[in-house]
Amino acid sequence: MTVIDLRSDTVTQPTAGMLDAMSRAPLGDDVYGEDPTVNRLEAHLADRLGFAAGLFVPSGTMSNLLGLMAHCGRGDEYIVGQQAHTYKYEGGGAAVLGSIQPQPLDVQADGSLDLNQVLAAIKPDDFHFARTRLLALEDTMQGKVLPLSYLAAARTLCDEQGLALHLDGARVYNAAVKLGVDAKEITQYFDSVSVCLSKGLGAPVGSVLCGTTELIGKARRLRKMVGGGMRQAGILAAAGLYALEHHVERLADDHVNAQFLAERLRGLGYQVEPVQTNMVYVQVDDRAEALKAFCAERGIKLSAAARLRMVTHLDVSRIQIEQVVAAFAEFAKG
Repeated sequence: MTVIDLRSDTVTQPTAGMLDAMSRAPLGDDVYGEDPTVNRLEAHLADRLGFAAGLFVPSGTMSNLLGLMAHCGRGDEYIVGQQAHTYKYEGGGAAVLGSIQPQPLDVQADGSLDLNQVLAAIKPDDFHFARTRLLALEDTMQGKVLPLSYLAAARTLCDEQGLALHLDGARVYNAAVKLGVDAKEITQYFDSVSVCLSKGLGAPVGSVLCGTTELIGKARRLRKMVGGGMRQAGILAAAGLYALEHHVERLADDHVNAQFLAERLRGLGYQVEPVQTNMVYVQVDDRAEALKAFCAERGIKLSAAARLRMVTHLDVSRIQIEQVVAAFAEFAKG
């Protein structure tokens, strides 16, 4: 039985072309700055997104952590969404390792933070308060794409208030494909961006933090401190380069499959949220565990949540989506 894994787009396997690129990658010691493939990836993605420099790290969690720590010192504060990965899903690293205070705000229905609430949350320049230094946004936020007009407004607010602006762009290429723009049209508004290569792009490991030469210099030192210095990492960087060259445009296929899945499930009577990219959210309430077990028997891997998230990716075909719909239809009949 072929497994259909909809838990996340992190579960993808390297393609044959990617494995070939990895096997042929020229290597060196990256801690010495001598791995040519890593250097190429860092320079390529930084240039592609409009930044001066990049830093290859093992994970998106580390990439975001290094970005926050490079922007903020001990006792500083960053403003962030309650549901954002940098606040909720990355182990509290900014607070634990960076001594950076988070100021979480409610995420709006469209995935944004209310900029009036952001403005109100900025602390006065007073020694009673942590120093607000950074606004961190996420794109996509639970599959929702932030409009370019919103990003421009956030940039203006940060400039007026003396804040830096960081993007958790783990799925920024999904956002770019949805908007029909080059990713640079999104990243132009930010002082730093973290791009994950191991989600929809399909690489097995890795993320790149992009920013100014000074910020990336700080982040490189911090990467060593938190154990992220790798040696012949070009094997992994080659996968990222291959993904950037071959797997960006095809993200549109995942979006189409997600729309198809959502439409079919609505037709079966399921409550499904509007879909923008590759994430489908279905309300299954107290049936979550039963549905997970039912689908597992049919080779379909799901998370168990009342608000069930299913994520399409390069290892899920249209035929497999139809199999998922058939399983949900059978489950609905009871």
